[in-house]
Amino acid sequence: MAIELTNESKHSVDEARLMDVARTAMVAMNIDPEAELSIAVVDNDVMEKLHVDWMDLPGPTDVLSFPMDELEPGKPGEPPVTGMLGDIVIAPEFATAQALEAGREPQAELDLLMVHGVLHLLGYDHEEPDEHKVMFDLQADILTAYESKGSPS
Repeated sequence: MAIELTNESKHSVDEARLMDVARTAMVAMNIDPEAELSIAVVDNDVMEKLHVDWMDLPGPTDVLSFPMDELEPGKPGEPPVTGMLGDIVIAPEFATAQALEAGREPQAELDLLMVHGVLHLLGYDHEEPDEHKVMFDLQADILTAYESKGSPS
């Protein structure tokens, strides 16, 4: 598997689950599960620096995605798309606070953010209402498929 996860934060995360969620999203979008994906789990201070440097926005955020080969989802019935998908950076401290505020479980929030990050790597966005609907419907479908198959941990 070409998914690599490094936890550079002080927070424990279920690394196997996060990689499995990412793999599920990739397969759902007809991306070869051997496509290269790097996941970094970081503390809020690191995320804040990345958020300011790359998005010119203050404060930390929950997830950032940095596409590499600008892959697009594969078409059904065709061979899966391969290449370098890119990097996803997640801040579990920020995500946990966000989850609790919204009445969600922290792990469910991390799962959602992983799928969200993969979709951003594939060119999906949510700035416009029609884009938002497409992206968030896909997120929901992928998470439902993941939950129905059961997690590895």
